[in-house]
Amino acid sequence: MIPKSGHRFSDEIMPQEKLSLRPYRADDEEAAIALWERTWQLAYPSIDFAERLAWWRERWRSELVPVASIVVAEQRDSLVGFVTIDRGGYLDQLVVAPEQWGSDVARLLVDKAKRLSPDGITLLVNKDNARAIRFYERNAFAHAGVDVNPTSGRPVLKMVWKGTSSLRGA
Repeated sequence: MIPKSGHRFSDEIMPQEKLSLRPYRADDEEAAIALWERTWQLAYPSIDFAERLAWWRERWRSELVPVASIVVAEQRDSLVGFVTIDRGGYLDQLVVAPEQWGSDVARLLVDKAKRLSPDGITLLVNKDNARAIRFYERNAFAHAGVDVNPTSGRPVLKMVWKGTSSLRGA
């Protein structure tokens, strides 16, 4: 693939940005958790995410790391994003450093998740997160219902990407 800028890159490395995607390693834990806190705090400043760190660390270690494929995005040796996708195609987390919002980081992470889960992806997004909803819509996710986040009590929108297998059958 050749991007509009004319630079060639694989789906794993963008030389002009020195951005790379790679599998999560145990030594990424602190950076991933810190990025999660910083990003969510900026997105929802009325919630104290520092108070939720112990809960998140436990959830990360016991619920996500053991069952999900986690891909991290690095730039200049810093973790700038990550995505978690489980074997059932549930995308639990897409976290991108605020200074990378609007860049290709989120799209590259979602594209990687699609390759890891070619039969389809389901996710929940906060209904008041218009920026994220627009992003998922631009990346071929469709609205599939509404629900309530059991942890926060916030209304969420269920979104699905039907996968490449649905294209083969057409």
